[in-house]
Amino acid sequence: MTIRTLSLAPRRGIVPAACLLAIAIAIAAASNAHAAEDRAQSRPHGERVSVDPGLVEVGDGDTVTIRWPDGDVERVRILGIDTPEVAHPQWGQPHDQLLGPEAAAFGAGAFAAAERIELLRAAETDPYGRTLGYVFLNGKNYSVLLIRGGFAVETVNHYGDNGLPDEAAAVLAAAAVAPPVPFDEPYRYRRRLRDIRAWHEAREAGRAAPADSAGP
Repeated sequence: MTIRTLSLAPRRGIVPAACLLAIAIAIAAASNAHAAEDRAQSRPHGERVSVDPGLVEVGDGDTVTIRWPDGDVERVRILGIDTPEVAHPQWGQPHDQLLGPEAAAFGAGAFAAAERIELLRAAETDPYGRTLGYVFLNGKNYSVLLIRGGFAVETVNHYGDNGLPDEAAAVLAAAAVAPPVPFDEPYRYRRRLRDIRAWHEAREAGRAAPADSAGP
């Protein structure tokens, strides 16, 4: 009688699923670590830094640019808030959102009136390389001022405190007693614009398809 034995060794050229999973996890971990390293804030962070008011350019309500004397240009996305959008046709935003210009004007006025400006940076930048941080005008949290004025919605519940819990708590406290804003949450507005653009692009592609696919 011939007894056949079963080999438990994997066939040559076939990688067990467990090995593939381990490799995928290792690659993902390395990628995440690299991304976190890329987003690390290289400028001083975790403490307030004085900023000469003359160096600050106000964009819309929640972004500013600081042109430091050494030539460094620092773009800051202010934490804790999202303000209604203003028109940026070059970025696919052809129209102002309700109260967008007013929020931008409020920001410009608040910075122009400030005798003392301080920036508190988070430990990481945003995916676009911008500084994430809170700004203080004459010692007051600018994000709180915007929420109290009805020109912003809070974003702490969505993004967390970014390692600055006291400032984030102040934003949440202001939002808890602020009246409802009359505009859509800006992220919904931006998503709606993206959907409209995608619809138009698909429509144009559909119109062009017969001509593109036609034979000679």
